[in-house]
Amino acid sequence: MITSPYEKYRQSSVQTSTPAQLVIMLYDGAIRFVRTAMDGLSKQDYEKTSLNFGKAQSIVSELMSTLDYSYEISNNLYSLYEYTNHLLIDANIRKSPEKAEEAIGYLTELRETWLQASKIAAGQGQAESAHG
Repeated sequence: MITSPYEKYRQSSVQTSTPAQLVIMLYDGAIRFVRTAMDGLSKQDYEKTSLNFGKAQSIVSELMSTLDYSYEISNNLYSLYEYTNHLLIDANIRKSPEKAEEAIGYLTELRETWLQASKIAAGQGQAESAHG
């Protein structure tokens, strides 16, 4: 199967990433999909909106399913992911850019937290994370 150089790069970057980098990539994807859904909202393209909110919800669900509960913070993360997923569902049903913005806010904050944690862990030679 012939794949584009971009696809080869993406596959390589996923295969060579640390667990923390993969979590950050998931946040990046979720944020991108919510923004694309919001663009669909602004253009009243509800198929684009629904499709992209769905993709963001899938990523948040994946983040929820990969939590490692041997870390105390995982319960708090689960609650925050659950609320974020609720916001995405609500934004899609009610066509609410405000709910989508709130979800992006949480996803962005979480992404920044993971980014900082991964830098600290890399500096200490550890790559432990709440995601298994």
